[in-house]
Amino acid sequence: MSILVNIHSEQEEKVLLAFLNSLKFDYKAGVVADEEAMQEGIITQYNSEIDAAIADIDAGNFVLHEDVEKLFADRRKTLR
Repeated sequence: MSILVNIHSEQEEKVLLAFLNSLKFDYKAGVVADEEAMQEGIITQYNSEIDAAIADIDAGNFVLHEDVEKLFADRRKTLR
């Protein structure tokens, strides 16, 4: 996954980099974004995630809405 962050000041940059470093994230600073290539990459990733979700549904890997409602109703009963 990629995230583009537009910072507004040097202070914001320092805070963000300190945060990323503290959690040991891998990142690249100073990347010049090619807007069109970036949008194409986002669309490609989005479409592949949709295709994967459809494949999961076709394979029967899903939860019915009724089952989720029952789960939450049962959890409320145990909290009382």
